[in-house]
Amino acid sequence: MRVTQGAFSFLPDLTDKQITSQVQYCLDNGWAVNLEYTDDPHPRNTYWDMWGHPMFDIADAAGVMMELTACRKAYGDRYIRMSAFDSTHGWESVKLSFIVNRPKEEPGFRLRRQEMEGRNIRYTTETYATDKPEGERYSG
Repeated sequence: MRVTQGAFSFLPDLTDKQITSQVQYCLDNGWAVNLEYTDDPHPRNTYWDMWGHPMFDIADAAGVMMELTACRKAYGDRYIRMSAFDSTHGWESVKLSFIVNRPKEEPGFRLRRQEMEGRNIRYTTETYATDKPEGERYSG
């Protein structure tokens, strides 16, 4: 099952050349870019671990791509997301976010059904990845 979060998730994975183009677009618009990684891609897990600091002062996509290469070297077996923030007054929010790295195998999600009072039914989405402890979720 392919995790679909952020822009471009329903497309084939972007090449590094395509990622570089998107990064340069963000930088040309004055947006700060940052990288985050996780081994728990649950849709409600919005707080991924940050790689370094947001790159407010980088003007060339090559600098961001260098950080992405380092992040992939350290966490290539996890999901890595790139986000761009508009820090101008009145916005101060994410303008673009997309996955730039995925584990080789994406375990997917299960849907748990719970019978509640009366005829109510509650559904919960859980990732299969969390069946293993953190740090072991994508290793053989």
